[in-house]
Amino acid sequence: MNKKTNGKKQEKELEAASASCDDKKCPIHGNLKVRGRIFEGRVTKKFATRITIEFERMIYVRKYERYYRSKTKIHAHLPKCMENQINVGDLIQIQETRPLSKIIHFVVIKKIKAKGEK
Repeated sequence: MNKKTNGKKQEKELEAASASCDDKKCPIHGNLKVRGRIFEGRVTKKFATRITIEFERMIYVRKYERYYRSKTKIHAHLPKCMENQINVGDLIQIQETRPLSKIIHFVVIKKIKAKGEK
């Protein structure tokens, strides 16, 4: 698939998944453009307008010729239309956007799995 059709497909999925909102920083209903990297991770903290996700990654150490596990925390904006859907422990997808504040450079795109689902 090319990028144009993939982007349109993703937008249609997002619109169908959530109700309308009046949040200007919402990538679906507002005028916030998303670009760059996409991450998946578990929600560790939930605040009024933002969440914190955490995911593990493997880092190679050349000196010892081994890998070690490292955790990364990222803060992301939580749109009003997704506030009720996302809870602590859920697996979600976030995407990079312009800087929204000092620590927020990502926005929630969609929920992948709930906490108890397999």
